[in-house]
Amino acid sequence: MPREFTYRGYTLEQLESMSMDEFIDLLPSRQRRSFRRGLTPEQRTLLEKIRKAKEAMRKGDNVIVKTHVRDMIIIPEMVGLKILVHNGKDFVSVEIKPEMIGQYLGEFAITNKPVKHGTPGIGASRSSMYVPLK
Repeated sequence: MPREFTYRGYTLEQLESMSMDEFIDLLPSRQRRSFRRGLTPEQRTLLEKIRKAKEAMRKGDNVIVKTHVRDMIIIPEMVGLKILVHNGKDFVSVEIKPEMIGQYLGEFAITNKPVKHGTPGIGASRSSMYVPLK
């Protein structure tokens, strides 16, 4: 039997039924401060889109929300949604899971690609001058 998810001792259902203020008190200090200072207009727009997407999901539609707002903190009402988060070049699909609560959306859309070094090309360096070209 899989273990039931809990966040600071509360199940997902309990978190969803909490008021926003009660939930904010459970968050780490950085996220708590961010919420206490208020949401930016972009974050408010994203929250409205998420609420509309949740309604559509209840009706049976599969809605994907696209956003550039990487500094939005994942809250319990986002769980189960697919959000396309912009990484600076394109949109990365992020499926929100309960374990992601309290983290930022941007943490799941990496902004740089790992470096994959190939063979040295022409003009790479002095030492590659003597490497026979294919």
